[in-house]
Amino acid sequence: MTLAPLSSTSRSTLTRKKERAATDRQALYDVLDEGLICHLGLVRDGAPVVLPTGYGRDGDTLYLHGSTGSGNMREAARGIDVCVTVTLVDAIVYARSLNNHSMNYRSAVIHGRARQVTDDGEKTLGLRAITDQLAPGSWEHARGVNAKESASVSVIAVDLAEAAVKVRAGDAIDDPEDVETGTAWAGLLPVRTVFGTPEPASYVPAGTPVPPHVHDRA
Repeated sequence: MTLAPLSSTSRSTLTRKKERAATDRQALYDVLDEGLICHLGLVRDGAPVVLPTGYGRDGDTLYLHGSTGSGNMREAARGIDVCVTVTLVDAIVYARSLNNHSMNYRSAVIHGRARQVTDDGEKTLGLRAITDQLAPGSWEHARGVNAKESASVSVIAVDLAEAAVKVRAGDAIDDPEDVETGTAWAGLLPVRTVFGTPEPASYVPAGTPVPPHVHDRA
């Protein structure tokens, strides 16, 4: 299946380092599917608010959730314009000059109008997408969401129609004179997210095996 390219609206067109833009929609999916935390930006009571939160993707829809008691979630659920970002840092870039130090990264910025999910079927789909993003396999393993819990959670959806992906990869970029005459070390220090050894909760009986969906991530 051929994927539609990313949009090129005034909000999603890079104005600096345009050569780092990725226009392939699969690049957007790759960043979103690898991340664990997004930042939701909105304006509430005339002031900007940026919230770190979990998320999940299903096709071209991004789902986020929070307590129904959260004023920020209630504001988003009104159908306002929001901005969602996800950033993956791959390396710290050391150059011979301080000015050329940088990072190798992959970032996604999504612009759109938040939509409160009111249909029970879509709400379940959204909660599953969020669960699978953070803890794949848990939807089948753990107790499901009951009616009281579902009523306490607000799910919002953001369409992925308007988005930008920016990527920096590769070596340090130094000025020619620093390459020729500089003596400072230059290169990359890779950054990786790794999972450690699973640690059971204090109330789990000793000897209880760690389920494969948890063990296999370590």
